[in-house]
Amino acid sequence: MVSFPENKIPVIASICFFFSLAACTALREKGRPNLSSDVVPYEIARVARVTGKTQPGEHLPNPNQTHDRYDIGGTDLGIAWDMGDGKTGLLFGDTYGKDWAPVKEGGPGRAGNWRSNVLGIAEDRQLEDGITFTSMISHELIPSPHIVDGSGSHTAIPTAAVNIAGVDYVHFMDIRKWGGPGSWATNYSGLYRSPDKGKRWEKCNEIRFSANSNFAQTAYAKKSGYVYMTGTVSGRWGAIYLARFKESAILKQEQYEYWNKTKGWVSNDEKAADPIINAPAGELSLAYYTKFRRWIITYLNEDKHQLVMRTAKEISGIWSAEQTLASAAEYPGLYGAFIYPGYGNTDQLFFLMSMWQPYNVFLMKARLK
Repeated sequence: MVSFPENKIPVIASICFFFSLAACTALREKGRPNLSSDVVPYEIARVARVTGKTQPGEHLPNPNQTHDRYDIGGTDLGIAWDMGDGKTGLLFGDTYGKDWAPVKEGGPGRAGNWRSNVLGIAEDRQLEDGITFTSMISHELIPSPHIVDGSGSHTAIPTAAVNIAGVDYVHFMDIRKWGGPGSWATNYSGLYRSPDKGKRWEKCNEIRFSANSNFAQTAYAKKSGYVYMTGTVSGRWGAIYLARFKESAILKQEQYEYWNKTKGWVSNDEKAADPIINAPAGELSLAYYTKFRRWIITYLNEDKHQLVMRTAKEISGIWSAEQTLASAAEYPGLYGAFIYPGYGNTDQLFFLMSMWQPYNVFLMKARLK
């Protein structure tokens, strides 16, 4: 045994404490989250049906009755964003008419009136009984010729949206071919914009991401003059990457900056982007919650068959462990998890969940602590 003079013991204890603290910090920096500071969801429940017809045995509010009012019997996604002037936009994916009916395999079946995307607009702030649309633009916004043999544009699917200076921008992926579970191929991804709250849309030819881009699918969130953009490859099996641009530069792709773990923000070099969250992740949604001073990201983990969320003080990480929002064990064929805007200063998280079997969208709610 080694003995030390009594007057040296406090110094040695301080040194030991310092190195212990450094070791703990190093562990967290290697990706082990500080669980004591995680934001945790609880009291998670399905609130209401957002689209489609109420099915036998279902006892959920269904304020929109989209099958009767808008000829929307089956659809998915529900990407929500703040359009300004008290309006919230909700973009839906492949949409079918009132003749849609549940099929064993799930999805659209043989329903008619196929549109690649439609837009709901809501001014409803009382979501405990569901989202009530003020209006719906039920014709196809982003066009596709619907070439289904894999030789062209099969469909055009929105992945994210943001309002900048009164103009709404939608990131979309041009699908070439659907593949196996959670897999598909794109021709490219790009932007459309609307200057008049979704009535007219025009293509932004300045922005284009290749078929193998790590930003084939994205999520947007604004903070301090920047738009932060998380992205994945097409499908649900990729890692999550990070980029940002000034709000005024959304149409200047050469000014986009990409997060690199050693260099920081790298301008105009998409390939410099490093993963901030490991695979698998699909259909991202991103928000900053001022109440907790945390970024929140939600997505589908296809391996777990769960909708999950993570949080971080800094958008580049360290990101917390995954927290479960919903599981396929309770909601078979679930996907999506698109955050509803406007609740960042509360302990409430509303999000849109799609289900493949009923091929429709539902509103979910969680409390955060």
